[in-house]
Amino acid sequence: MTRVAVIGTGIMGSAMARNLLKAGLPVTVWDRSAQAVDALAHDGAQKADSAAAAVRDAGVVITMLPTAAVVESVMFGQQVVEAFAPGTVWAQMGTIGVEATEETAARLAKIRPDALFVDAPVSGSKGPAETGQLLILASGPDAAKKPLSQPFAAIGRNTVWLGKAGQGSRLKLVVNAYMSTLIEGVAEAVELARRLDIDVATLGAAIEGGPLDAPIADAKLHKIASGDYAPEFPLEWALKDVDLALEAGDGTGLPLLAALSRQWHAAADAGHGREDVSAARLALEKQR
Repeated sequence: MTRVAVIGTGIMGSAMARNLLKAGLPVTVWDRSAQAVDALAHDGAQKADSAAAAVRDAGVVITMLPTAAVVESVMFGQQVVEAFAPGTVWAQMGTIGVEATEETAARLAKIRPDALFVDAPVSGSKGPAETGQLLILASGPDAAKKPLSQPFAAIGRNTVWLGKAGQGSRLKLVVNAYMSTLIEGVAEAVELARRLDIDVATLGAAIEGGPLDAPIADAKLHKIASGDYAPEFPLEWALKDVDLALEAGDGTGLPLLAALSRQWHAAADAGHGREDVSAARLALEKQR
């Protein structure tokens, strides 16, 4: 069985690692926070002392790190790619943007031309990650498809292959722009309901089962109604993706997304960045 190294075991990475273990794959884990891998070691993962040590015996390396700067710092700054086994497949699954993804692929090709780079961000948050129901937006060489088939089957409900590396990141930014506008729409509809003396439960009942009943909107409406802002997809990471989308789209001619970015920056500045993205609702309360 191919050993899989998971670098970055936060909300998403830890769920991926557990599903890989459930599928019977040998898994090595590393995170910048040693505490983040302790529970995974208890579940059967091998805990590595460094990222470089984690990848030495792995045929597949999955990175689920939060930003391009962290990917660069860990994978290149700590000479992790130099420690890859021959022919390693690196699946970069965090959302770091189109430009950074293409630069990462080019840099790896110079240092380790024998390794295969796959750009594979995922669509889905904590719940789908825990149940192995993520949608994987993969792009990269055909030769990587077979070695990734088992790991991807363990963590995702489907893998869509999109061609050259970078295409996965492009589609991910579009998908998350769509998702973000839905969530802000829910937050503002709830605020309007409050101003018009409409109960949130009444709003939910009016939408449920009809053409406006999008699953993600429904889930965030229920989180807002219950006051549960425990992070499934932290607002600060959703905001990162919005800003990456604006950057990739040249930042002009996208007025709704630009306004959303300003609003969510205000929400993060108000202390809601580490809460669930549905906490965008709380920033509206403070602007009354």
